[in-house]
Amino acid sequence: MAQARSEHPLLRLWRYATGHRRQILLATLFSILNKIFDLAPPALIGFAVDVIVNRQDSFVARAGITDPADQLWLLAGLTVVTWVLESTFQYLHELYWRNLAQTIQHELRVDTYSHVQDLELAYFEDRSTGNLMAIINDDINQLERFLDTGANDILQLVTTTIVIGGIYITAAPSVGWMALIPIPFITWGTLHFQRRIAPRYAEVRERVGQLNGQLANNLSGIATIKSYTAEAHEVQRISAESARYRESNRRAIALSSAFVPLIRMAIMAGFIVIMVFGGYLALNGRLNVGVYSLLVFLTQRLLWPLTRLGTTMDLYQRAMASATRVLDLLRTRVQITDGKEPLPVKQVRGEVVFEEVSFSYQDEGLVTLRDLSLTVPAGETAAIVGPTGAGKSTVIKLLLRFYDVQSGRICLDGRDIRALRMEDLRGAIGLVSQDVFLFHGTVRENIAYGTFDASVEDIVAAAEVAEAHEFIMDLPHAYDTIVGERGQKLSGGQRQRISIARAVLKDPPVLILDEATSSVDNETEAAIQRSLERIVKDRTTIVIAHRLSTVRNADRIFVLDNGNLREQGRHEELVQGDGIYATLWRVQTGQRARADVSNGQRKQRVSG
Repeated sequence: MAQARSEHPLLRLWRYATGHRRQILLATLFSILNKIFDLAPPALIGFAVDVIVNRQDSFVARAGITDPADQLWLLAGLTVVTWVLESTFQYLHELYWRNLAQTIQHELRVDTYSHVQDLELAYFEDRSTGNLMAIINDDINQLERFLDTGANDILQLVTTTIVIGGIYITAAPSVGWMALIPIPFITWGTLHFQRRIAPRYAEVRERVGQLNGQLANNLSGIATIKSYTAEAHEVQRISAESARYRESNRRAIALSSAFVPLIRMAIMAGFIVIMVFGGYLALNGRLNVGVYSLLVFLTQRLLWPLTRLGTTMDLYQRAMASATRVLDLLRTRVQITDGKEPLPVKQVRGEVVFEEVSFSYQDEGLVTLRDLSLTVPAGETAAIVGPTGAGKSTVIKLLLRFYDVQSGRICLDGRDIRALRMEDLRGAIGLVSQDVFLFHGTVRENIAYGTFDASVEDIVAAAEVAEAHEFIMDLPHAYDTIVGERGQKLSGGQRQRISIARAVLKDPPVLILDEATSSVDNETEAAIQRSLERIVKDRTTIVIAHRLSTVRNADRIFVLDNGNLREQGRHEELVQGDGIYATLWRVQTGQRARADVSNGQRKQRVSG
């Protein structure tokens, strides 16, 4: 990874675009040929001047055409050929570079997004979603803009310098070398400029990522902002982030803007040399007038593209800063690797076993689970309960391999889940969480999410099992109603029932219910409980719950506290004891409160 980052971004991009190297080379060739034929008209003008001045003794006459009129017609024909070829190669280089830019942009965005999806959950918890969006979208767009125009500009600038330098040395070596004196200074200045401007554009890309991150966070939390009337506060925060982004751009612009005027001064020196010293040679008869005209025209052609060098380099540096961010993300190592062993869903029985599992979140440093061992037989319903922070949700994250255990192992049907293909493992598990996520789309699309080939009949049947069909039919467009981003057009209970319908449609051998009824009203909870009673039959079910009343019928209950398994058994057994479960049950059913009231009344009677 460190070696990859030490490489130049252009080299890293070349390595990435292995499959497009032929198109890159052809586009490069067309750019060079386009510029060569673009530089031909000044040479033809010089030849025409030479014909008018020297007539039968002109340079064209050496080809055997002595009549000046015929020489001019020959030059006219060459002009037509030159312009046709120049136009042809311009069409080809634009066609190749622009299509190449679009193709690489598309592939890089898809590859980067695909890679990001393979990264472990911890990666997203430590990073801003907005910054990732800036890389996948804005940075890749910066790269596309460079490939679209910038690459061709650099190639044609180099071609112009080489071709015109060659003509200078060949046609008038006595004065041509003087015109090339500024070139080394321009080259040195360009390299020096790159070294100074690159860190500034890297800072610009970081700033835009932070700004996008703040914007994405605020837009997703707009309801909270409004409810706390914090609009003005958030405008100030965005203004501050935008000001930092503007300041980073200002520092980059201050340096890049100074580049073109300095280049102009260097070019001016070369132009004066050709105009003055070349003119002296022509006046004294030591330099052909046509050659002198050619040198003056070519100097102007050299001047014009070099004045755009600053803009081109500005685009180049922005693209390289963006390429570095994109390729660094693309090369981020996946910490949780996929297993190799297949386990078709139809063959899964559903036995889940934790064997002396220990785990801690690295950023917190606290042990979340300690030597946890528990077994959920296939087809049974197990509940995991305990106070807040006991490690209940961590058990689910480990089973789904959002994280990997640090010691011990988790087995599904006797096979270590780390050895199984991730697609098979997660395909065998259905998750109904308290934090329901619905995608912007129709009700039908959200129910069928993950089971994309489901028929309409199967979708409706799943909704009926989840007791969602009735309210769905009351929506404006029934199953084709748009639910809005994150399902914001629906109530919490409606979102939860769609989530249950999604799990029903998936029909997994292992079902996880993570606080599935914690945030709904009593009527909705009753409807959801009826649905769950139907769908847990004949499948392994793991229930995470705070409300113990929802798990009293579980085949076995595991009680966690501070990452340790403290108790296990059926509800009737645990409630008769004097442990954590019994205490939680008394608190939730009000028995302790009633006992406290009774004790208080007795004390009052005694004191009276």
